[in-house]
Amino acid sequence: MSDNGWVIDNGALCRTFKFKDFSAAFAFMARVAMLAEKRDHHPDWSNAYGTVHIALSTHDAGGTVTAKDHELAAAIDRLLIP
Repeated sequence: MSDNGWVIDNGALCRTFKFKDFSAAFAFMARVAMLAEKRDHHPDWSNAYGTVHIALSTHDAGGTVTAKDHELAAAIDRLLIP
């Protein structure tokens, strides 16, 4: 299953983003952090230089993927629209 690059992997909605360098990746993470905080719905993620991997699941729902995850994924995608 794929929705704009998002896939279900190990019970989470996941996507990997590639950026030109660490600064661009970190700036993206800061913007995602603001979205997540506003929704009180925080991702599991990792960053290695210009790569950011995000995994979304709803811990309150037993760690499954819910509408909250799809909503946050869509909001994250909108950050990438120029």
